[in-house]
Amino acid sequence: MFGLQSLSLQKFFIMIDFNYELEFELADEALSKKWIELCVASYGFKLGELNYVFCDDAYLLKLNIEFLQHDTLTDIISFDYTMGKLVGGDIFISIERVRENAQELEIPFEEELQRVMIHGVLHYMGYKDKSRDDKKEMRLQEDVCIKQLKHSKTSS
Repeated sequence: MFGLQSLSLQKFFIMIDFNYELEFELADEALSKKWIELCVASYGFKLGELNYVFCDDAYLLKLNIEFLQHDTLTDIISFDYTMGKLVGGDIFISIERVRENAQELEIPFEEELQRVMIHGVLHYMGYKDKSRDDKKEMRLQEDVCIKQLKHSKTSS
């Protein structure tokens, strides 16, 4: 009996929350949650509390200056609360930046958004992007996760 209660409590603490600070909403929140959970589990981690905040450039710039002392625009800022193998944190994403990056890269907005969404989570699981080799590995892992999402969409 204790094992079942423990399992129930563990499931209770798994939470992905999407917050919107501008006129934008994910097309399918439920699918996004399942995808993120699947990615995290596939790396041998467990999902704790993960909060996404979708915002504009001004909102993210203010955070960048206040918390990181960077006076530059960026597409993502994440605050990592991961403890061991329990992944958690706050991920702030500028929809304006993602749109502009998608246009520059000549890829669909949704694909660039997915890449940025999973990018923050991959950081929480230990992937870096400071060196050229780290960036290459991060991109590879982003691609792996995006393929998982595409597979999920076609098998649904």
